[in-house]
Amino acid sequence: MKDDITPMPTTLSHILRPAHPADTAAVEPGIGAWTYAQLSDEVDRLAGLLAGTGLTPGDVASIVLPNGLAFLATFMAVTRAGGVAAPLNPAYTSQEFQFYMEDTDARFVITAEGEHPCRAAAGQVGARVIAARLDADAYDQPRVALTEDGDELRATREPNAPSHDDIALFLHTSGTTSRPKGVPLRHVNLIQSTANIAATYELTAEDSSLIVMPMFHVHGLIGAVFSTLYTGGTVIMPDRFSASAFWQQQRDHAVTWYSAVPTIHQILLTRADDDGAPNESFRFIRSCSAALAPTVFADLESRFGAPVLEAYGMTEAAHQMSSSPLPPGDRFPGTVGLPTGVEVAIMDDPETASFASTDQPGEVVIRGEQVMWGYHNNEEANQDAFADGWFRTGDQGFMDASGYLTLTGRLKELINRGGEKISPLEVDAALLSHPAVAEAVTFAAADEKYGECVQAAVVLCTDADAEALRAHCNSVLADFKVPDTIHFADELPRTATGKIQRRHVAAAFATD
Repeated sequence: MKDDITPMPTTLSHILRPAHPADTAAVEPGIGAWTYAQLSDEVDRLAGLLAGTGLTPGDVASIVLPNGLAFLATFMAVTRAGGVAAPLNPAYTSQEFQFYMEDTDARFVITAEGEHPCRAAAGQVGARVIAARLDADAYDQPRVALTEDGDELRATREPNAPSHDDIALFLHTSGTTSRPKGVPLRHVNLIQSTANIAATYELTAEDSSLIVMPMFHVHGLIGAVFSTLYTGGTVIMPDRFSASAFWQQQRDHAVTWYSAVPTIHQILLTRADDDGAPNESFRFIRSCSAALAPTVFADLESRFGAPVLEAYGMTEAAHQMSSSPLPPGDRFPGTVGLPTGVEVAIMDDPETASFASTDQPGEVVIRGEQVMWGYHNNEEANQDAFADGWFRTGDQGFMDASGYLTLTGRLKELINRGGEKISPLEVDAALLSHPAVAEAVTFAAADEKYGECVQAAVVLCTDADAEALRAHCNSVLADFKVPDTIHFADELPRTATGKIQRRHVAAAFATD
C-alpha cells in the first residue's frame, strides 16, 4: 500500500508533489502518459515559456482545448506562472468566445493548431493566440509544443510563484440569470475543495478516475481531476466521453471510480448489456450537477455493483458542498447527503438571515474557505448573493435531524399554481418512475386561471401516451401536481456539460 501524501498543498502546483513521484499521474488513452515527476517538469517548462512570452501574474489565459494531457499541462502551467486559467467550451461560437474573453479581460488564448472560432474572437479583444500541440512520439515522453504565428516559443524565464489567495481559475455560472456571472476562484478555494472531495471519498494513491466530464467545468476539473491528483492517484483523460470505449478504458486502466451527470449514467445503463459491462465494477460511482432519479440510482447500484454517491456542487463553491457518504454510511436516494467540509444551512428568510427548523424548507446557504469571495465586477449580484456572511445558492431544500440535505428545486423554478407551490423535481421523479420514460423535465407555463400550470417534456424509451403518463402521475401525486400538458421529444436541450436547465426546456416547449 502506498503511503499517503502529507503536507497540505497551498497552490495547485503543490498537488504535483506526492510521496511517490514515479507513480503515473495522467493518461490520455492511445496517446501517452506522465508520471508525477514528468508532469511537474512539463508544467514548470511550460510555465517558463509562458512567462518568457509575456504572461505576468494576474493575466488571464483562455484555454480552448479538449480534455487530455495538453489541457492539463497548459492549465497548470498558466497557474504555476501566476496567471489565471479561464477554460472555455470549444463548441462556443465566435460571438460567445468574444463575450467570455472580454468579461475576463483575457490577454492570451491557448488553443489547438488550425482554424477555430476562438481565434477570430481573440482578434476582436486583442488577445494573443498561443497554439498548443502535443508531441507524443517525438520524445521519450509526451511533450507540449507552444507556438505563436507558427514559431515555437523558446525564450524562457523564471515564473513568479502564485500565493494561496491569488486567483487561479475563472469560470462563469450557467444558472438562472440571462447574463452569465463571472466567478473568480482562488488557489485556496480550489485546494480546500479538492481536499474536501478527497476526504469524502477516501481517495488514495491507489485510485484511478476515468474523466468523462469536460475539464472546462468544475465537475470534471475539480470534482474528478484535481481531487484525484491531490491524493497521488491517476486520472484517465480521453478527449471526450465515448460510451462504446468506456468499459474497455475502465478495464485497461483499473479505474476505481468515475463522476458524471445523470445523462451519462443513463447512457451507460442503456448500453450496459450490449457493451458487456461487468456486474461488479467500481469502488464507487459519483453523480453530480443534476438531480439523480431514485429509479436510476437503484438501477446503477444493481447493474454495476457499486455504491452510488450523489453529490451537490456549484461553481461558486469551487464545486462540491455535500455528498452521500461511502458505505457503511447511509445513502438515501433523492437526497444529496451530508455537508462535506463546508457549512450548509437552510434560511427561511435571507433578508433577516433567519434559519429554518429541521425538516422545514428554505433557501440553501453555505459558507467556508472554498466559497468564492464575490462575483467579478458585479456589485449588485454580490449584494444579492450574500446574507450575513452566508452565500445564497438559490436552491430550495431542507435538512433532516441527521443532517442529510434534500433539494426541492431552484427557488425561481418552483411552480405556483393558484397559490400551491409545486417542486418540479417531485413531478420529474413521478414521471421517471414510469417504465416508458427515459428523461423528464417539468416546468411552469403561464395559465389564465391559476397564474401558472404544470407542464413537462419527456423522452420515451418505449411506447406511451400522455393519458397513460398522467394517470401514472395521478397515482403518486396530488391532482394539482399532475402535468396539465406533456410534450414528447426525441431529445431535450442541454448545456455543454450535459446539464438540462429548466428555463431552456420551458422556452422550447411551454404552451399557453
